[in-house]
Amino acid sequence: MRTSARPLPGLGGQLGRALVAGILSLALLTGCGTADPAGTPGTGPGGTTTVRLQLQWFVQAQFAGFIAAADQGFYAEQGLDVQILEGGVDIVPQTVLAQGQADFAVAWVPKALASREQGAGITQIAQIFQRSGTYQVSFADRKINSPGDLRGKKVGNWGFGNEFELFAAMTRAGLDPARDVTLVQQQFDMQALLRGDIDAAQAMSYNEYAQLLEAKDPKTGQLYRPEAFTVLDWNTIGTAMLQDAVWADSERLADDAAYRETATKFLTGTLKGWIYCRDNVPQCRDLVVKRGSKLGASHQLWQANEVNKLVWPSPGGLGVVDEAAWRATVELALTTRNQDGKTVLTKRPELTAYTNDHVRAALDRLRGAGLDVTGTGYRPIPVTLNEGGA
Repeated sequence: MRTSARPLPGLGGQLGRALVAGILSLALLTGCGTADPAGTPGTGPGGTTTVRLQLQWFVQAQFAGFIAAADQGFYAEQGLDVQILEGGVDIVPQTVLAQGQADFAVAWVPKALASREQGAGITQIAQIFQRSGTYQVSFADRKINSPGDLRGKKVGNWGFGNEFELFAAMTRAGLDPARDVTLVQQQFDMQALLRGDIDAAQAMSYNEYAQLLEAKDPKTGQLYRPEAFTVLDWNTIGTAMLQDAVWADSERLADDAAYRETATKFLTGTLKGWIYCRDNVPQCRDLVVKRGSKLGASHQLWQANEVNKLVWPSPGGLGVVDEAAWRATVELALTTRNQDGKTVLTKRPELTAYTNDHVRAALDRLRGAGLDVTGTGYRPIPVTLNEGGA
């Protein structure tokens, strides 16, 4: 699902105020595990190093690789006891990390870079999703086949930094998001589209889009088919931005050799988890459901399968930050304006905002163990959705 984040300039309102309140309260949260306030990893069971990972949303198959790494013992193989901290609407993962309440965090690249620009001492150490999972979806009879077709339409979006791929596409099509469309604050579901309140809705390929295919078409009494909808995919259109990435504490990376080694070990276990989920999709679905996801089994199977499409193949090696994709994301973050004329970033981040050192070391260890870290031959599995995702 989309990430929660500190509202960017111009993205206010009641939900924005709620998010700000949530951010301010993070310092009062009690972190799981035994790490001390200075951020030094604590000691877990059997002398393992306790590591806290902050997710960017609730437990679901979006994070299947991390969950599998914990459940299958891949972190334990590295001497780590990884405690996975669930996210939510009022939790900003990069802020939790910057405040020392977690050792690593999962966050979208543009929004984490915005936090970094505002003073968060964080560094990207791996790029899990190689492609964007964001769609703009409409009913086919609305004839929205390109971003230019959004002119004069009611366009739903979640805001809070999730909308910039959409705005970039509209801008390239010659549309002003502030004047040429009616922007609607969309809830984190597809009900507004299904009711006909909006013409196009924001959706993640692995979550909200599936919600449409799990709903009944009142005209037929059967579940909606994909041909009932038109999908704008920002990967195809050319305004995709990098999403789920792993972030670490910049100061600790620079000054703490033990933390650097922990980062490499953490990535080694994490990447092994994603490899496992590539090759064992139903099993990873089951692990996510077991951990307490409130989404149904067929929905989670769809999600695990669709997330794999964003991860695999990884030609440069799973988790490696591709410089060209990173620069493209930065360029969009610098130049795309929201309805208030604000951009995600106001200045170009330095190249030290990310490092491939730790992920490349992790890949070397996995290659040495005979694991396929590129997934060149990856193929998704067929998935049948049930009503309501059950």
